[in-house]
Amino acid sequence: MQLETEQRRGARSRGSWPAGAPRKPWKSAGLSRAPTFVFLALLGCSERPGASRVDSARVTTGDTASGVPTASAAPAPRTFANPLDLDYRFALDSPSRREAADPTVVRFRGAYLLFASKSGGYWMSRNLATWTFISAPTLPHEDYAPTAAVIDGWVYFMASSGASTTRIFRSREPELGRWELYNDAFPFGQTDPALFVDDDGRVYLYYGCSDAEPLHVVELDPKNQLNPIGSAIDLFGGGPGRHGWEARGDHNELDAPPWVEGAWMTKHDGKYYLQYAAPGTEFKSYADGVYLSDSPLGPFEYALYNPFSSKPGGYACGAGHGSTFTDEYGNLWHIATMSISVKHMFERRLGLFPASFDAEGTLHAQTRFGDYPTLVPRGKVEDVSALFAGWMLLSYRKPVTASSSLPGFGPELAVDEDIRTYFSAKTGNPGEWLSVDLGAESRVDAVQVNFAEHQATARGRGGVRAAQFVVEHSRDGTAWSVLVDRSGNEADRPHAYVELDPPVRARHIRVTSRRVPTGTFAVSGLRVFGMGSGRPPAAVSELGVERDPNDRRRASLRWNAVAGATGYDVRFGVDSTKLLRSHLVYADSTLELRSLDTDTRYWFTVDAFNENGITPTPRSVEVP
Repeated sequence: MQLETEQRRGARSRGSWPAGAPRKPWKSAGLSRAPTFVFLALLGCSERPGASRVDSARVTTGDTASGVPTASAAPAPRTFANPLDLDYRFALDSPSRREAADPTVVRFRGAYLLFASKSGGYWMSRNLATWTFISAPTLPHEDYAPTAAVIDGWVYFMASSGASTTRIFRSREPELGRWELYNDAFPFGQTDPALFVDDDGRVYLYYGCSDAEPLHVVELDPKNQLNPIGSAIDLFGGGPGRHGWEARGDHNELDAPPWVEGAWMTKHDGKYYLQYAAPGTEFKSYADGVYLSDSPLGPFEYALYNPFSSKPGGYACGAGHGSTFTDEYGNLWHIATMSISVKHMFERRLGLFPASFDAEGTLHAQTRFGDYPTLVPRGKVEDVSALFAGWMLLSYRKPVTASSSLPGFGPELAVDEDIRTYFSAKTGNPGEWLSVDLGAESRVDAVQVNFAEHQATARGRGGVRAAQFVVEHSRDGTAWSVLVDRSGNEADRPHAYVELDPPVRARHIRVTSRRVPTGTFAVSGLRVFGMGSGRPPAAVSELGVERDPNDRRRASLRWNAVAGATGYDVRFGVDSTKLLRSHLVYADSTLELRSLDTDTRYWFTVDAFNENGITPTPRSVEVP
């Protein structure tokens, strides 16, 4: 057992500036002006505080009927929150549930194209926050794990195929949904394909999805319909006995081989970063790791800091089977799969996370507070932690009431920060409502209404009605004012995220249903973001970490419960200056980790947070 007691030093008053932090942190987020609220001493000693506002801009949006981009003077969203606010399709089979997973994002002619499994089409965006759905009947949308790449002015597309051959498509007008069949007989079937175009124009295909077989790579011929050149090369499989994060289970607790899948390749400073997912898409522990090589064909070496993308705690968990891409400013992003897996193991959503390479080539996706609002950058970002908007969760376990509720689906389940549980009213009739009392008047910057599907019967996209609702706010619970009116909404987006500009002062937030797509009025998360009227919690002063000598993949953490804390951010990593992994814990002061690598030394720290900010613990605990 290692135990460290640290006195809280120099407690900072509200509005004070962290020692050593830059005086204009909004510059590191690519912002042109200062934030409109005083940023608290929120972030850890090695991190910079983020800004809270991004300037509005003229943007291009899409017409939902045609999918054709149209000019608009509407301001661009300045933030987004995960799960992404997309029109997720209902599955075609039973039970009725929504699904999107295994995302690929490519940039083409100033726009971002997002492809995901079982979506009936794909999305396009020009700002990473507003996405327009595009129907493309030519593409095989019922094949899993699509991939895409830009080659010589064309977007090439392929997806998993259980047949003996695979079809490859291409388009010069993806914004119009127009694709042509390019190769109708790629000579073998594969699962979870990933196309990669190297700097010299050579093209490679990585693929594989198995709990027994390795990932594979084969070079393709861009002058011969992307057919293979030579034979495929076996790469690597799972090693859950050494890599705890690859063990199956929500908490890596199962003794079963992982599904190693979802390859993606990124080249950086002459190194090849082959990313892969484990242990399984249905688990909260679903994550992406990476192997490195000097050649696209290997051999590859395991990165000691794995996984580079994981999100095992919080409202929406999972950050595996994704793709890494750069935006128009050169900022790195990682988009990945998030798990619900209640009605079906493939009930999933998408999450988008800022990412980066450090000076030593460490790849990292910033999933810390990864389902809180994230800033949309307007330029090159120096430090991805600056993209955390700084808006805290105001609604966790606050008093909540409803017009009605079904047994086992009480209103408290809408504020428990668990996407797998949800409130349901008795009916789907207009007028059903859900209301949360924040406990004190607070500044509200954003609201996310996450609808659930209870007693749903919908299939596919055809004929599905969008949820219509009204969000109101009140200071006293008696006099109400409309905050968001979507009573005429026709955009079927079950994770409705609304950014408020300007923010409002409120104590009560109420959502009233006007129409549901199917089933009852059900909400898995009524999440209110902003800043409370009090102070951040004290720092965690005692942290104990005990590593299991019989199974070094496991460690037990305990720390002193801090009065007034909503939760804790457990951060750890393979270097005291790189505590890159994050595990959010609510309403508890212990954590059992089973996700460590057996031969790796770790450092741990725990930061306390509440609706008024985050308080870092100044030191970390080293565990051999």
